[in-house]
Amino acid sequence: MHHFHYKDGILHAEGVGLAHLAQTVGTPFYCYSEATLRRHVRVFQEAFEGADLLTAFSVKANSNISILKVLASEGAGADVVSAGELKRARLAGIDASKIVFSGVGKTRDELALGLGEGIHQFNVESENELIALNDVAISMGTTAPIAFRVNPNVAAGGHEKISTGKAEDKFGVPWSEAHRLYAKARDLPGIDVKGVDVHIGSQIASLEPFRLAFEKVADLVRNLRSDGHEISRVDLGGGLGIPYGEGDEHLPSPADYGKMIREIADPLDVQLIFEPGRMIAGNAGILVTKVIYRKQGQEGEFLIVDAAMNDLIRPALYDAFHDIQPVEERYTDDVARPMDVVGPICETGDRLAKARPLPPFEEGALVAIMSAGAYGAVQASQYNSRPLIPETLVTGSDFRIIRKRPTFEEMIALEADAPSTT
Repeated sequence: MHHFHYKDGILHAEGVGLAHLAQTVGTPFYCYSEATLRRHVRVFQEAFEGADLLTAFSVKANSNISILKVLASEGAGADVVSAGELKRARLAGIDASKIVFSGVGKTRDELALGLGEGIHQFNVESENELIALNDVAISMGTTAPIAFRVNPNVAAGGHEKISTGKAEDKFGVPWSEAHRLYAKARDLPGIDVKGVDVHIGSQIASLEPFRLAFEKVADLVRNLRSDGHEISRVDLGGGLGIPYGEGDEHLPSPADYGKMIREIADPLDVQLIFEPGRMIAGNAGILVTKVIYRKQGQEGEFLIVDAAMNDLIRPALYDAFHDIQPVEERYTDDVARPMDVVGPICETGDRLAKARPLPPFEEGALVAIMSAGAYGAVQASQYNSRPLIPETLVTGSDFRIIRKRPTFEEMIALEADAPSTT
């Protein structure tokens, strides 16, 4: 569920009309609904009511500090994968005791930053990282709380590029190496073994892959305890899919997800850590763009809009589907015909939708690309020297710009004037 709806013929975010917002900030722009963000994090937490729970929002899904502040006010923590994300989380008011640090390539400087902040847990993804973390912790006179991210060799995810739990993926330590690595970690003076971590992918449309992976994790916890390890936490990652459009109506709900996990995890008596990102932010945000031209090609028709792959790369990168809605409801009554929705970037891959049945939008019409709140603005670039676009946050009948559109001068401010070679 989200809070984007038609009112008086205009698509609104909560109580704010998107046509008015477009006039105010210009197109293209991102728009987030605070009510949707709050509802989604509450629904997720309610699915685990009574459990020892840490909801560590996956900052890579949407790292805007204002968004993180909203989630922090709902009690959420953060899952971070870089020093920058850690600093963002702390700046947003997320307590270090609610932060877990994931990622395969943490540098020693990043490990030191996490230790200095006193974060809840490092999710260690290799033996070499374990050794580096031990060295850094000893040099700082402290110990590092860890869980190994184990790779269960379970295939999952809506696209091969977002599946992370197979044996050939770069993430985690091999399942066959887990016992040896836990034994090694126990003997290192700078390491404090706390738990087990697993994350098998993103946009997962069935509970079965989760069940397969989590049952393996539960067996591993029991075996590690038999070996004398005091395992008190299980980090089960994120990955629950969201509806992007037609055909996504039967995705598992957070309640079903929680029920399945509680059946497996409750007997273990552990803290449950989750890293939801898309599930919380995905349908809480949209991308609003304007039609520049309609163009008849030799094989079909193009709708050329002012948003592009540098603003929303998911369709180009993952062949991702995003529902497209007119901002003016009058267009919904028109007869749809197939159109490719493309942007101004000088790349054939700059396509937001292919052969999509759409109304015959006029030039200047506003179009909403739905479910863009996760992995949208965070992956944006300035390719073709296009400035990053604004992000706005709607709260009831009010809105504020939470990232402004830079001027050309601001966009190039970090570039230096190279000396002449002539």
